[in-house]
Amino acid sequence: MSVPLWTSGDIELATGGSASAPFTVTGGVSIDTRSLQPGDLFVALTDQRDGHDFVEAAFKAGAVGALVSKPVSGGPAVQVDDVLDALTAMGIAARIRCGAIRTAVTGSAGKTSVKEMLARIYGAFGPAHSNARSFNNHWGVPLTLARMPEETQRAVFEIGMNTPGEIAPRSQMVRPQIGIITCIAAAHLEGLGSVEAIAREKSDIFAGLEAGGTIILPAEDAFVDFLAARAREFCPTGNVETFGRSADATARITGYETDGRISRITVDVVGRSAEVSINAVGEHWALNVAAALLAASQTGRSVAECAEALSGYAPPPGRGTAETLSLPGGGSFTLIDDAYNANPASMRAALQSLAQRTGGRRLAALGDMREIGSTSIEEHIALAGPVVEAGVEGIFLAGPEMQRLAEALPPGLPQASAPSADDLWNQLHKALKDSDLLLIKGSNASGMGRLADRLRQWSAEAVLGKMDGGPERPAGKS
Repeated sequence: MSVPLWTSGDIELATGGSASAPFTVTGGVSIDTRSLQPGDLFVALTDQRDGHDFVEAAFKAGAVGALVSKPVSGGPAVQVDDVLDALTAMGIAARIRCGAIRTAVTGSAGKTSVKEMLARIYGAFGPAHSNARSFNNHWGVPLTLARMPEETQRAVFEIGMNTPGEIAPRSQMVRPQIGIITCIAAAHLEGLGSVEAIAREKSDIFAGLEAGGTIILPAEDAFVDFLAARAREFCPTGNVETFGRSADATARITGYETDGRISRITVDVVGRSAEVSINAVGEHWALNVAAALLAASQTGRSVAECAEALSGYAPPPGRGTAETLSLPGGGSFTLIDDAYNANPASMRAALQSLAQRTGGRRLAALGDMREIGSTSIEEHIALAGPVVEAGVEGIFLAGPEMQRLAEALPPGLPQASAPSADDLWNQLHKALKDSDLLLIKGSNASGMGRLADRLRQWSAEAVLGKMDGGPERPAGKS
């Protein structure tokens, strides 16, 4: 029988709270009644809404207990002074009781992909743990720690930020033995003001690095020397390793090829060469693979074993996944959904990967890049070159900032614009033809993900209509 994740007594010891009655958490730790599973502990966080308003629903959904800061009814609860502080204390207690090798990942782009790659590799070698989705903020990191089973052998934590001072306390909470920075680029400039400030904040990933830990940095990044120096300030006994294409990188990319759907990447890690095949396109994926192989090889497994475990990886939804969708009138198109987030570096990478895909017309639907501060106009205009270089044959732009790009594009390039992603629907779906390749990308807040979801629904309805043998529904009606 597996060890329970938490007992009410464990929670009392970790938080200093008081339980109304004994209970045992046989499931996980949840902050959302919509995804809560029977056996979970419900944590009544107060963020945009007060979690205490959902405690009754949580018990009805099968929660065995709740973490609260005021009396509740419906089931047993541990009452504390502050729920977030208590969740943080639980996270630290979970880390202390577990002997897992812990990896922390941050960066301006690629951090979720590297985290997901490491989760795949670690899971192949025993009990492993990682953030769900991008739970990488002030509540996501302690929640992920609190969910970590005692028997976990390897764990990876994504740590993000929007404003200064967010990464260091999360790193000190995780206390990683391995820390990774994927890259430094112009993201969240609105909150930090400069790329230099971003580099300083990202380097705080090493604030909690254990003595003798491994520091993993991007070899060709303009800030690599600064990042290494900052890392050594935090951890003088740390070992600095690098990944990239340069000859002196610890994990050196020696080959990349693609057939437009699958990429084959060869990496040399200190003289040991390994090949990985992934279901993603674009040379930036080679950097993610190199970082993941380098980190995973520090956990007691060979580079070859790690490469074998990673092969077959596909990005999570919204991170560059490619899928074939049917068209109502017959035929199909390829949707490349990269709509989870965007900054200038990741936007250029996505356009470059579109250029490497094979098929019919290359189309791009782009939404505003948010939180890039005073240079936003210039950064949106600067995408004109990458769009042309990618061979885009039709472009659809959503949002006020993307209108700057619209004005900078060549006059002969077919384009359509709208004030929002939702307003772009009619122009976009009517333009699609058989064999088209469509990239959708924008910051999460731009709503481009909804456009991708609507295309999936539109395609599914077309397929259902054909299966039912009835007349096809008019395009765009739902």
